[in-house]
Amino acid sequence: MNVGQAAEQAGLPVKTVRYYADIGLVEPQGRSEAGYRIYGASEVSKLTFIRRARAFDFSIGDCRELLGLYQDKSRSSRDVKAMALKRLEQIDGKLEELHKLRDELARVAKECRGDNRPDCPILDSFSGQENA
Repeated sequence: MNVGQAAEQAGLPVKTVRYYADIGLVEPQGRSEAGYRIYGASEVSKLTFIRRARAFDFSIGDCRELLGLYQDKSRSSRDVKAMALKRLEQIDGKLEELHKLRDELARVAKECRGDNRPDCPILDSFSGQENA
C-alpha cells in the first residue's frame, strides 16, 4: 500500500508517516517503480503502535526503545514496566503542575471584578506585579 493508505489505516497524517520513515523509526517495505514508499501490514502495525505510544506522550526515543522491546520476544516485561512507570511519574508531575495553575488562575479570576475599571488582578499576576 502507498503512504496515504498506510497513514489512514494507522490513524496518522501522511506527513508524520514520512517523518517516521525519514528518521528510521518505521522503514517502508521498499519503493515502487515510480519511487513511492510501499508499506505492508507489519509497518502499519508499527505505525499504530507509535501513534498509541505518542498519545501517552512517549518521546520519539522512547518509542524507538519500546518498538525494540515489542519486537524482541526474549525481552523482559520488567523493562517495559519500568518505562511505563517512569512515564506515569512524569504525567503525575504534569497533573500536579496543571492543578496548581488551575487553582492560581481560578484565584485571580475570582479577584478580578470584570467591570469597566482598568485594574485587573489577572493581568497583574501574569506580569508578576500582583499586589504591587
